[in-house]
Amino acid sequence: MKLYQLEVNGEKAVGVEVDRGMLHFTRAFHSYQFLKRNRYAFQITTVFELLQLENFSDELILQVLDFLEAHNLWESFLITGHYRIRAPVLRPGKIIAVGLNYRAHAAESGRSAPEEPIYFGKVGSIVIGPDDFIRIPADAGRVDHELELGVVIGKTAAKVAEEDWENYVAGYTVFNDVTARELQRRDKAAQNPWFRSKNMDSFAPMGPCLVTKRDIPDPMNLQMELRVNGVVKQKESTQNMIFAIPRLLSSITRYLTLYPGDVIATGTPEGISPLAEGNVIEAEIERIGILRNTVALAS
Repeated sequence: MKLYQLEVNGEKAVGVEVDRGMLHFTRAFHSYQFLKRNRYAFQITTVFELLQLENFSDELILQVLDFLEAHNLWESFLITGHYRIRAPVLRPGKIIAVGLNYRAHAAESGRSAPEEPIYFGKVGSIVIGPDDFIRIPADAGRVDHELELGVVIGKTAAKVAEEDWENYVAGYTVFNDVTARELQRRDKAAQNPWFRSKNMDSFAPMGPCLVTKRDIPDPMNLQMELRVNGVVKQKESTQNMIFAIPRLLSSITRYLTLYPGDVIATGTPEGISPLAEGNVIEAEIERIGILRNTVALAS
């Protein structure tokens, strides 16, 4: 299933892409609850809220779709007018990003491949969605793109065993770990934390949707490609990660509990390059889609 965070007539809504078009899942789910005689029927207006449901699963979404089919209600809930696609998780509680998780990228960074996962944090408030601007401060120096597979958590995860990893995943998205490279190098040289280089407003593009794990049974075999103004800069397969998703989830949750809506950005392959005002970035991952953003100077 492809889940979208939408803005329809100025209101937040969850969308589900179906063969017929874009389904206004917020309204469909509310009607499903009401007609199932749930007197406590409530609105789910964001994908984040959907992930918080104790019974969230692909099966729940399929139950709603089957309900529409059985009652011939499709036309009542398909979106026919304009809508805007936002980031699938508007403000995740936390983003755990993984460093140097592809050997060639480690080499281009002048580093050896790590012996255990390296991870750091990005704050949820800097997330932007499709067609939003990546805004670069005038004094930031070189700023790079970093294409990554994003793993969205669907169940509270603590001390997860590698063999159980899939039980805690809701689905996958495209993530761009935008990085102020010059500031990062300067802070590292001074032996200071390099938090600021990863955490400027708009430095976490994500989208265009969340694809549930039902539709991506093997996330470790996805083709990835990032283009700048149509020129391919990064091209890789997730099968070449140094640390696969099970290891990452187990390693992170050994010390840190993850919650529904949290995101793991699994690392970028080689090919990072500097961005400039006016650049159009297309970050694409097989079975998920294209995350497109344009670069602008911050005001």
